[in-house]
Amino acid sequence: MFTGSIVALITPMDEKGKVDYKSLEKLVDYHVASGTKAIVSMGTTGECATLKRDEHVDVVLKTVERAGGRIPVIAGTGSNVTEDAISLTQRFQNKGVAGCLTITPYYNCPTQEGLYQHFKKIAESTDLPQILYNVPSRTGCDLLPQTVARLAEIKNIVALKEATGDLTRVSQIQALVDEQFILLSGDDRSGLDFMQLGGKGIVSVTANIAAREMADLCKYATQGDFAAARGLNQRLGSLHQYLFVESNPTPVKWACQRLGLIAADTLRPPLMSLTDVNQRVVEEALQSAGPLEIYSLSRDAALVFNS
Repeated sequence: MFTGSIVALITPMDEKGKVDYKSLEKLVDYHVASGTKAIVSMGTTGECATLKRDEHVDVVLKTVERAGGRIPVIAGTGSNVTEDAISLTQRFQNKGVAGCLTITPYYNCPTQEGLYQHFKKIAESTDLPQILYNVPSRTGCDLLPQTVARLAEIKNIVALKEATGDLTRVSQIQALVDEQFILLSGDDRSGLDFMQLGGKGIVSVTANIAAREMADLCKYATQGDFAAARGLNQRLGSLHQYLFVESNPTPVKWACQRLGLIAADTLRPPLMSLTDVNQRVVEEALQSAGPLEIYSLSRDAALVFNS
């Protein structure tokens, strides 16, 4: 279930900053049609930091509803307050989500023991599968391999999204955990190398606009056809890089709007729209990727976007 191309889904908003559920439905259908293996709803790319709690829950549940069992939905449930993370996790109990993605507590800078106790308490509060999420560049703390190994002994902690971009982490963690524990890359630029070292998939920002291509890339890697995977990866290389030219999800939201996947590229403050200079940068990255397979949801025909 937690393998292959897993999209870190944006949360579309209208020009007034309200969640655009029509566009959200379109995105879910696009990923089902494109072969995406799972959706992360309300992670970092989904702007979880600026949505109110009830909005957060509603976006996840609407995504589950639209998915209708066609594609697993993973709910972002992280918080830097342990009790808040537990409360949010429990709101998705028996609601059809496939699991939860929980980020390390940001700003607090806990010790490794503090991290262990945080995730342990969350896992013990639910029977939903838990995916740990380590992204020190966002949170200011690093979940070290030894702590991952301790947490992997807890029955429903089943995976780690490792977004440091440090490929040495793969072998370090593999040496400490059971082989059934799933390692996922959270970094598009190094994701293929991560899989070649034993990772099982990529939680991808690029997949928001290149869903079929990322699904194929991960499929080839899973099958051991790294020549084919690397060809695709090279084609998408500029997207992997320049979708982070400003704070995520600013560039990818602009690209989604540019491709007609969403109606507006609205973000909530303090994030701002993509600057004019970087619009040109992202446009060039789209051009370098060549034709991207975008599905029209008003009819069952594949459209090809060619910038």
